[in-house]
Amino acid sequence: MQFETRAIHVGQDPDPRTGAVVVPIYQTSTFAQHGVGEHSGYEYARTGNPTRTALQQCLASLEGTEQAVCFASGMAAEDAILRLLSPGDHVIMANDVYGGTWRLVDKVYKRYGIDVSAVDLTDLDAVATAFRPSTRYVWAETPSNPLLKVLDLPALAEVAHDRDAWLVADNTFATPYLQRPTEFGADLVVHSTTKYIGGHSDVVGGAVCTDAKTADDLAFLQNAVGAVPGPFDSWLTLRGVKTLGVRMDRHCENATLIAGYLAGHEAVEEVFYPGLVDHPGHDIAARQMSAFGGMISFRVAGGADAARRVAERTELFFLAESLGGVESLIEHPGIMTHASVAGTALEVPDDLLRISVGIESADDLLADLDRALEG
Repeated sequence: MQFETRAIHVGQDPDPRTGAVVVPIYQTSTFAQHGVGEHSGYEYARTGNPTRTALQQCLASLEGTEQAVCFASGMAAEDAILRLLSPGDHVIMANDVYGGTWRLVDKVYKRYGIDVSAVDLTDLDAVATAFRPSTRYVWAETPSNPLLKVLDLPALAEVAHDRDAWLVADNTFATPYLQRPTEFGADLVVHSTTKYIGGHSDVVGGAVCTDAKTADDLAFLQNAVGAVPGPFDSWLTLRGVKTLGVRMDRHCENATLIAGYLAGHEAVEEVFYPGLVDHPGHDIAARQMSAFGGMISFRVAGGADAARRVAERTELFFLAESLGGVESLIEHPGIMTHASVAGTALEVPDDLLRISVGIESADDLLADLDRALEG
């Protein structure tokens, strides 16, 4: 089956009892058992829920992995991956990642003996140099948040595997519709399903797609710690993923037009979008991705104050954190999503804006940006 068909059908057979064509919301905390210790596959909703199972089966199919484990948020998914480590282990992390990811490792896991190094993962020599005998993960985002760096996944996988480490790939920006990191050697793929997979800005969730053994280890940790998505959250995410393909086509189409417009605007200093031929990662993105995504970052002429004014002037681009919904959003990463990395090696330019291009009319979005950039 092709991607769009699997998004609608995998894990989503009609309900055998009623024939309902949509997976039911199993809104229950526990399940009756046939006898002591004899159940039908479900016993307690923290451990498992049929609605969540359907979502996990669908996401695993879309990413091309043996299994997927869904979580209450993207950060809960990342936390579970980090819980596979032991005190003394080391992580090489991209120096351009979501601020919350860096905060989790640097401010939380360092207290428990996990060390982290911020490295430019576009520089393979720097990656190799950063390795220690204790390095367990190379942690990559591609395209990255918020500077849209594109990383060479096969090359990073080779560097990691040659040194007995795993490649963790955050595929939130690209989604499995545009890119499947395990095809390029990634060992674990993490998503904030809040974003494009859910697609409607109405649910928070996360997922890790990986092999069956690692998924079992993650599921054990999840059951022990409790970071599970509720059945309604799972249902909303599953509803969203059905239209992922058609939405991403429109996101990419609109973003390509807007990136070209911004690149030629006198009020814009620099545009970060992999679809632009002068983007340093364009050729790699063209090899790894089927299209270039719906995220754009750009630097505004006039500095931080000018960038702030532009962000506050848009009308159709809502000034808000998050991304990947059908509506367009604009934000100032340095003040909003990436405030936690201020003063670190991951600090972002203070004149940088990030936009999540929605699926509205491109003409209307261009007009909105034109008004905001005027003067």
